[in-house]
Amino acid sequence: MRPIIKLGLSVAVLPLLFGGCAVGPDFIRPEPLSAVGYDQARLPVDEQSSQRDQTVTYAKVIPERWWDLFQSQPLGQTLRTVISGNNTLAAARSTLAQSEQAVIAARGGFWPQLDLAASAQRNGGSSSVGSIYSAGPTVSLTPDVFGLTQRTVEQQEALSENQGYLLGEVYLTLTGEAVTQAIAIATARQQIATVQEIIANDDKNLDLVQRKFDAGKAAQTDILTARSQLLGDRTQLAALRQSLSVARHALTVLASRSPADWMPPDFSLDDFSLPRDLPASVPSELVRQRPDILSAEAQLHANSAAIGMATAAEYPSVTLTGSLTRETLSAGGGGALWSLGAGLTAPLFHGGTLDAQKQAAVEAYNAQLATYHQTVIVAFGQVADALRALDHDAEQVSTLRQSLDVSEASLKLQRISYDTGKTSLLDLIVAQRALSQAQLSLVSARAQQLQDSVQFFVVMGGGWLGRSPAL
Repeated sequence: MRPIIKLGLSVAVLPLLFGGCAVGPDFIRPEPLSAVGYDQARLPVDEQSSQRDQTVTYAKVIPERWWDLFQSQPLGQTLRTVISGNNTLAAARSTLAQSEQAVIAARGGFWPQLDLAASAQRNGGSSSVGSIYSAGPTVSLTPDVFGLTQRTVEQQEALSENQGYLLGEVYLTLTGEAVTQAIAIATARQQIATVQEIIANDDKNLDLVQRKFDAGKAAQTDILTARSQLLGDRTQLAALRQSLSVARHALTVLASRSPADWMPPDFSLDDFSLPRDLPASVPSELVRQRPDILSAEAQLHANSAAIGMATAAEYPSVTLTGSLTRETLSAGGGGALWSLGAGLTAPLFHGGTLDAQKQAAVEAYNAQLATYHQTVIVAFGQVADALRALDHDAEQVSTLRQSLDVSEASLKLQRISYDTGKTSLLDLIVAQRALSQAQLSLVSARAQQLQDSVQFFVVMGGGWLGRSPAL
């Protein structure tokens, strides 16, 4: 065994004798944008926005479980079910684990490759027949003189890092969509309840008209009009119930469950508290926080390493080999044979292939750099939209609350006036319609305010940064 040990040690020490360097560019992270706001009307970084219902505070960390800010216990339980059961998230975890193994495989190129070779040969002639048996280890090593292996490992590490960020994207999209569907369930249920209240008011109107008709103070056409109003409002229930079913099934699918096996809770808008304090990141922090931006950066790093790989391919490659073989003759006798060798391969002419491959790698890097910058710009645009949406939602909800108060008061007066014969049925129906529209609009506006708050957390990165690689 001593010759084998000596051979292995000799080959293992050889990389020290070939202290090469990695050719090609070293990756440098893109410079962050110098902007301190997200649009022309941006606020100073250290100040707070004057939302009516919400306050956006800059340079503050978003909690990992950002959905807890809605203070809904059923929502927290549902998110645990979705995160633990979602198949897309599980697939992303496995893809990340696969990329980590690719890194380990690439790092194996730094080490000598040790194999066992064995052969048997039968020889014969006019006078004798015999067999030759041989077995022994073989060692080979390609010293990384110009950094081809190093750049390959660098590329695989960047690709693995990219898979980690893609996992973060899946996680962020999943949690955002799950909360969105939960709010959609609550919204549909509230709209159904509102329409049922409207139908109850229609019943009151019909009863009022019927009493006037019985007293000879109303025409048959008034009864038909009131009844038509009642039936028309009832037709809204079917579409709203369908919306409720779709939202429930969508949330069930996000949990990777069958609608026949599991259904989400019956959320109510009263289950959700509007987050009052919204933590926001300044632009220079956002580019280090959103997984889609970090994913684009990791892919850019991989493309930079590919340039180094293509450059290294233009340089000579050295291969060292060694073997120790024990040969035995069937007739008896035998002995040990050893060999050491070195080979050099230097590209001379490849018809322009190597130059083209290197230039292609450079162009791929340039394309990804443009993609990275566009990803950052899109992210800034999404944040700007989310911030303005919160402002506009607060204004709309405030206005609709006032409109609802006015409509309720107007309907009460119209009923009194119609009952005393001072106004027509048309005036009563107009007042009823105004109240119905105000009620449904307020429900939609409250839901939109919650949905835009969810979107705010998603575009800010959703507290994903700092989570474990497997989430």
